[in-house]
Amino acid sequence: MGSLPRIVEDCFGIVLVYSDGSISRPSDINFPMKVQDDGSAVWKDCLFDKKHNLHLRLYKPRSPSTAKLPIVFFFHGGGFCICSRTWPNCHSCCLRLSSGLHALVVAPDYRLAPEHRLPAAMEDAVSSVEWLRNQALLSNSGGAGDGWFANRGVDFDRVFIVGDSSGGNLAHHLAVQLRRGSPELAPISVRGYVLMAPFFGGTVRTKSEEEDPLEPFLNLEILDRFWRLSLPEGNNSDHPWANPFGPESPRLDSIKLDPILVLVGGREVMKDRIDNYSKKLKEMGKEVDYIEYQGMQHGFFVNEPFSEVGNKVLEEIRNFMLKNSY
Repeated sequence: MGSLPRIVEDCFGIVLVYSDGSISRPSDINFPMKVQDDGSAVWKDCLFDKKHNLHLRLYKPRSPSTAKLPIVFFFHGGGFCICSRTWPNCHSCCLRLSSGLHALVVAPDYRLAPEHRLPAAMEDAVSSVEWLRNQALLSNSGGAGDGWFANRGVDFDRVFIVGDSSGGNLAHHLAVQLRRGSPELAPISVRGYVLMAPFFGGTVRTKSEEEDPLEPFLNLEILDRFWRLSLPEGNNSDHPWANPFGPESPRLDSIKLDPILVLVGGREVMKDRIDNYSKKLKEMGKEVDYIEYQGMQHGFFVNEPFSEVGNKVLEEIRNFMLKNSY
């Protein structure tokens, strides 16, 4: 008899990869956080990709408004390997975004690695945005789209894309692919992108990565594991999906981008890499705002969206949306 397969990669016990190539995802996850719901927003789930059985969650403020609601996409984090729209922290975050920004929030799931390596997640992100475009076309023509988009209650001309961690990586790549004004998505218009501690990589370590500050949810070992499991096999973290400025990444100098707001915690292992990302885009003449929250670690908004610092983040996003709405 041969030996039993052993675990070769372990992502928090949520994803286990075995020596024989098999993968397991235990269904009984003991989440360290609970849903925070003050009742100010309502939600429902929708299927947006029948082929891959992918759903998204819609949120809107409970209190009616005479003004059209802007639309805010939220792409969750998890190193492309874990998390979904249903996780308590993701759900709480979207409830807060909807009520705090008075917006209709669209929170799509995407296929996860290592079962589905990149670019699967990016393909699904694009698919979810195209789903919204179809809703706009149906709404404008009086067709049978989702009822939450009917009766001109939302503003398809004010769409913002927010991403946390790996979701921030997706937001960056969407900004590059869609270009300024997102002309291929008409009649919807993306006005700006908010990148919350975007998950980027590179083979050359930054100062904050070398120091590897102790974080409860993230460290250098975990970052490296996520890249091993999510990138196309045989590639390292200089791959274009990981490193926006890698040797084979597309040059961004001539690409016109919509405004970008970058948010990061001052005690994050990725802080310097994210700071460098913002500085390089600014040097290219891109419209980028960078805000660092002193003492904060990875996931500080998503895990505590109703906290004092969460309120500050909301205010920054609100101001960013107002500045770029017209």
